Amino acid sequence: MANKRVVVKIGSSSLTKKDGSLSIDKLQEHTEAIAKLMQQGIEVILISSGAVSAGFHDLGYSSRPVTVAGKQAAAAVGQGLLIEAYADAFKKYGIVSSQLLLTRDVFVNKQQFHNVFQVISELLRRSVIPIINENDAVAIDELTFGDNDMLSALVSGLVNADYLILLTDINGLYSANPNQYPDAIRYNQLDHVSDELIDQTSQNSSSKVGTGGMKSKLLAAQTALSLGVHAFVGVGKGSNKFVDILAGNGDGTYIGNYHTHHVRKHKQWIAFHSNVSGQLIIDDGAKEALLKKGRSLLPAGVLKVKDTFAENDVVEIVYHNDVIAKGQVNYNSEEIQQIKGLSSAQAMNIIDQTKAEVIHRNNLVLTLQGV
Repeated sequence: MANKRVVVKIGSSSLTKKDGSLSIDKLQEHTEAIAKLMQQGIEVILISSGAVSAGFHDLGYSSRPVTVAGKQAAAAVGQGLLIEAYADAFKKYGIVSSQLLLTRDVFVNKQQFHNVFQVISELLRRSVIPIINENDAVAIDELTFGDNDMLSALVSGLVNADYLILLTDINGLYSANPNQYPDAIRYNQLDHVSDELIDQTSQNSSSKVGTGGMKSKLLAAQTALSLGVHAFVGVGKGSNKFVDILAGNGDGTYIGNYHTHHVRKHKQWIAFHSNVSGQLIIDDGAKEALLKKGRSLLPAGVLKVKDTFAENDVVEIVYHNDVIAKGQVNYNSEEIQQIKGLSSAQAMNIIDQTKAEVIHRNNLVLTLQGV
């Protein structure tokens, strides 16, 4: 099997009973199916929802809470119960499991971003399955991923996974909501996920316990593809479901093609997680060099500097009001102001630096392929 590393995302709808509580039977079925993948030598990272579902009964709620405080309290109780259920289930197959709880700021901080990669890599080296969830008990709006779909996409890119499997309660992506439009067409294969397809897709989830609808699945798949990871969105039953999905026999939609290539971890951080500190406005020659020739940004191509930023900060590169790239600068804003429009030799002489580039191509990510 060509796939060596897989991220599996299991949503609340695939883990719960009709009353919204955690289904141990469903969890054990997922665990057995993951164990079969690992027995074939495939590394698996599991992104699992279900903490709120696991905890609300013990907290005294008769049904799943709807308030933020109620959900966070239920998650605080349920996260331990959820990971305990997984640990017990995986032990039956001789598999050790681990837990990582993440918030959005872990990805924004470059050192923490690297640390998450190191921890996951070490766990995989030791044949331990990382079980990851958003830290719902403490996360606030600006520090959330929105839902575990996007978290799974970002993790799949971080670890350079070969496949992201988004397990849900609908068998793939449709041209319209199949519950409302019986003639809706299912997409069996998509080479890419367009913005138009996302715009026409409803965010509403068919599940009462999940936070993400089909739009969130599309956004996650689009993000995964941009990071070089193929994706599958659909359903699965039985202990062979994940093996079947990777063999191309899954009941859902496969997304990606042979053009899908992994993106280096450093460039992922620049493109998706870094905070933008300013902008550099560039000329025609610089635009051509960046978009067509894959070159670095030199002082000669900079027309204007916006905002104040330090060396190694991330800035946007703008051409005719379009952001065409993001990159990590070698100089601060004051220095670039002094050397903009000059040759590299003149620039290095003026500010006594040895780096000829304002942004080296290794620290630059294109956000627009052509304008």
